[in-house]
Amino acid sequence: MSAFTRRSFIGKNAVAIGSFAALQKIAAADRSGSDPGPANTVLDGQNPDSIWPPGTDSKSLVQNFKYPFSFANKRTYEGGWSREVTVRELPVSKTLAGVNMRLTAGGVRELHWHTAGEWAIMLYGTARITAIDADGKSFVADVKKNDLWFFPSGIPHSIQGLNPDGCEFMLVFDDGEFSESETVLLSDAMAHLPPEVLAKNFAVGQEAFKNVPREELFIFQTDVPGGLEADQKAAAGVRGKSPKNFAFRTMEMPPTRRTKGGEVRVVDSSNFKVSTTAMAMVTVHPGGLRELHWHPNADEWQYFISGKGRMTAVATGNKARTMDFQEGDVGYVQKSLLHYIENTGDTDLVFLEMFKADRFQDFSFSEWLAHTPPELVMAHLHTDKATLDAVPREATVVMPV
Repeated sequence: MSAFTRRSFIGKNAVAIGSFAALQKIAAADRSGSDPGPANTVLDGQNPDSIWPPGTDSKSLVQNFKYPFSFANKRTYEGGWSREVTVRELPVSKTLAGVNMRLTAGGVRELHWHTAGEWAIMLYGTARITAIDADGKSFVADVKKNDLWFFPSGIPHSIQGLNPDGCEFMLVFDDGEFSESETVLLSDAMAHLPPEVLAKNFAVGQEAFKNVPREELFIFQTDVPGGLEADQKAAAGVRGKSPKNFAFRTMEMPPTRRTKGGEVRVVDSSNFKVSTTAMAMVTVHPGGLRELHWHPNADEWQYFISGKGRMTAVATGNKARTMDFQEGDVGYVQKSLLHYIENTGDTDLVFLEMFKADRFQDFSFSEWLAHTPPELVMAHLHTDKATLDAVPREATVVMPV
């Protein structure tokens, strides 16, 4: 057999073998691309990037960074309910914990204080909040949808739903181990103190406290309070009102950044003086993208208010995972990990970014590449100057479609 014939024979067989191998690979992919066993089709439909991950995800294990509030245990009372997502439900969430709470009109989250700082956003309705500052001066205010409040650790406070239908809000605490069931409550404290001590402390007879509840109230139903000014005057007493404003009217400030793709409002200690927890409220229009970025100063705790989206987090050790989110879900990204949030629905995606830090900080992936010597970037990415020139020169925050 001539060399030419031998080469032709080998070549033809190599092509045949290659084609057969390719067909085998396709057939194997077709087989692995099915799931004929039992399935929760509702959850599968909500989590397509977990059921069939994109090829860019790593095969290595990446810690789960999503937990739906729908899975959280709900504590129900006459007057409202409460549920929480902490490090116990979402182990990666070590720095922040969230509590979702609903109060009826007149429903009260009883007077209490925490060992952690409490940041909050109103999701629905109206509420009256009360507190005293470190000088004993009173704070009483009414809050509505998208308003915020912040009570530092140790500041005693209360929350009460107002007419017509009470309220719902999200609380974020600067401790992943936090539990709403482990706060210092007025009723609980009184029940665990000797009657003679109470009488001596408050300068009244012991019989005055004979009807004090023997167990915590936590949430309870009572009458809707009267006018705000009357409560403010009564609470002020001889000390007067607190000069500190523990509430913030989010929608009264213009967006920090707005593009065709959406907008972001950043609230931190630069504009909400009492807060030691930073927040970004992000709106991404359909098809838009919260740009590739990372946060150098703190982990990011997310709460998805409305819409649908997906996020890829690129972890250290050549790992990455993509997960899908919808309203009511909590997400979590560890400090300095690259990520994006893409709107995958047909309505606006609205979510919170929360940080255990007094200032909001982020690095834009595009901005970094655009402000690095171009030859160095092109050598890394094997791309051309025209592509690099098209990269946005400044942080866009929300990219358009």
